[in-house]
Amino acid sequence: MADNLALINRVIEEHHNIRGNLKLVGDSVSDLEALFSLQKSRPDLILSSPEALSEKQNKLQQTLNYLDEGLKNHFGFEEKLLPPLFGEFLIKALILDHRAIKKQIDAVKSLVSDTKLEGLSQKELLSRKSQIQQKVENILQLVEDHAAREETILKMLKRALEEKS
Repeated sequence: MADNLALINRVIEEHHNIRGNLKLVGDSVSDLEALFSLQKSRPDLILSSPEALSEKQNKLQQTLNYLDEGLKNHFGFEEKLLPPLFGEFLIKALILDHRAIKKQIDAVKSLVSDTKLEGLSQKELLSRKSQIQQKVENILQLVEDHAAREETILKMLKRALEEKS
């Protein structure tokens, strides 16, 4: 029973760490947004140089890769150790959530890596930025919603285990 409580506490702690990673992704998108906003309000500035945009794009790609790797590890941990606590159907629902999140992350990573900034007009750049921003915001919300649902279940299990002991 103590092992189960330790497991629950570890998963909840990992969720807090993942939220920190989500903030990094959000900050990367905000950096890109700030660059585009400044360029839009001051077209005379050369902030949308391929180098500046490429640097922001690379930072976002690295941050997405970091989030993806962290979530893979976390999901693997959960899928290996939570089935005895969650049971067959709840663990299936958890895995379905994990797959949906992974699919969205793969899609935005592809969008970011496939985006070639050089040669795009200002309008095309703004459109692409908007697409990327929307997809990233969707991922952040998807992960946050998933973690909240999971933590509700974990806290209920924790309460039941503590009551039992």
